[in-house]
Amino acid sequence: MSIIYRWISLLCIGLVSFHTPATFANSGYTETRYPLVLVHGIFGFDSIAKIDYFYGIPHALSKDGATVFTAQVAAANRSEVRGEQLLAQVETILALTGKEKVNLIGHSQGSPTARYVASVRPDLVASVTSVGGVNWGSRVADIVRNTVPEDSISEALAVKITNSFVTLINVLSGGKGLEQDALAALDTLTTEGSLAFNRHYPEGVPTTYCGQGEALASNGVHYFSWTGSSAITNLLDPTDIPIGVLSLAFDEPNDGLVSVCSSHLGQVIGTHYKMNHLDEVNGLLGIRHLFEVSPVTLYRQHANRLQQLGL
Repeated sequence: MSIIYRWISLLCIGLVSFHTPATFANSGYTETRYPLVLVHGIFGFDSIAKIDYFYGIPHALSKDGATVFTAQVAAANRSEVRGEQLLAQVETILALTGKEKVNLIGHSQGSPTARYVASVRPDLVASVTSVGGVNWGSRVADIVRNTVPEDSISEALAVKITNSFVTLINVLSGGKGLEQDALAALDTLTTEGSLAFNRHYPEGVPTTYCGQGEALASNGVHYFSWTGSSAITNLLDPTDIPIGVLSLAFDEPNDGLVSVCSSHLGQVIGTHYKMNHLDEVNGLLGIRHLFEVSPVTLYRQHANRLQQLGL
């Protein structure tokens, strides 16, 4: 019976951790010199029905002093197109705040999207942080691209359905004017597409697979990264099973959609976290591994890291 009671207790602790707001006592702990701009990945959004893509993270950061913005870029398109959309928003943010630069934090495809802005306008960017970023491509994207024949009827149908889906995402989140292109998004996230992107925008990218890039690149921008390395982290999360299935595409540590080595950019802060691709942004609704640090804590710690660097 003691074992049963122990598991019931753990379940209760888990449920409390999903829904109890965190409280912090360190006033000013997350206050950075430059605004933080969170950049969502593919099929992402800023907020829908008051539910943030970066679930609970903007509030946790702003509570202790950070100025935080969540970008709204195309749910699906090439990283360069999303980057131009992000650049326009960065310019607006700087005009609103009177600051000279921003700190960009991108999840998944949000990483190359942010990297694009830092590469073409380094004068506007203090740092780029990649969280589960697709910096060397995704094996999942490779498989999908190779499975669906190019210029086929099945490809055209899949693109039409996906474009309708991402258009709906942007309409619901207030980004209905953004250009969508699901096929372009897929191509840019393959290994081939990512390596081509890296040749044009190499800052912060390791010279070897699984290496570390320059923490301070030649363009004057600081680069960081972290990622999870577990696909299934909490059986109460209904998204864990499909992510677990996707993880079978890899023969190396991964978060279900991106390999650990592919996520490396600049200074690699950590790759050992028991988090999958959704856990990295505190989704689904904060359900996560019971014995791992909260994703919210990682963002708060990173804001303080930027603060210590004068960024």
